[in-house]
Amino acid sequence: MNAITQRKYCLLLAANDSDYVKKVYGGYYNVFVKAFGEEGERWDCFRVVNGEFPPMDQLESYDGFVVSGSPNDAHGNDLWVLKLCLLLRILDCMKKKVLGICFGHQVLSRAHGGKVGKAKLGWDIGIRRVNFVKALETLKLFEPFQEEPHSASIIEVHQDEVRMVPRRAKVLAYSDHTRVEAFAIGNHILGFQGHPEYTKDILNNLVDRLVNNASITRKFGDEAKKRIDESEIDREFWLKICKTFLKQR
Repeated sequence: MNAITQRKYCLLLAANDSDYVKKVYGGYYNVFVKAFGEEGERWDCFRVVNGEFPPMDQLESYDGFVVSGSPNDAHGNDLWVLKLCLLLRILDCMKKKVLGICFGHQVLSRAHGGKVGKAKLGWDIGIRRVNFVKALETLKLFEPFQEEPHSASIIEVHQDEVRMVPRRAKVLAYSDHTRVEAFAIGNHILGFQGHPEYTKDILNNLVDRLVNNASITRKFGDEAKKRIDESEIDREFWLKICKTFLKQR
């Protein structure tokens, strides 16, 4: 009888835990594993924002990688960001599955030759309806659904964006605020500008922190929280999409 191989994933955490997430969820690691993980899997975490990276000789052992969001700029030149770009290019050569979320989406684009910068329309904070294009069908991410959706709502909180995707990439989704809400390279690299892993309480706390550190005005934050309260998220849809991508052989 053949032994069942345990699936193994690597979370590349590009942000430190907020006090709120640490208190309520035990840290962002738990948020991601609860969102994307399944029973019997192993998830390792490396805090790349603090210079922690997986050993090169262990990369082959992972079935997939997830790059988190971050308060840092994906277009910046911090040493850890440059090192992350190099790692992502190596993973591409190895044809490893890589899912990028928000900052992760942007840094994936940069690493592979795309352009990233400040969002032309400024901050996007709240719940945004994202429209899909036909190219998304090629990844077979809609297989868990009886009907093919044309759009879905997702949590957004970003002031940077992908301005131009890499040459090999296909744009998969867009919104009235952001031209590149999702892109893919082949069937092994996928980026989402939104946060499928977030819940409303995490977003509301983040809005409060952005107000308190003067990143956004109190008025802007209050308006964002009002929109958040009045809107619904297609969270389960996005989680299925991410899991389908990560688990596909």
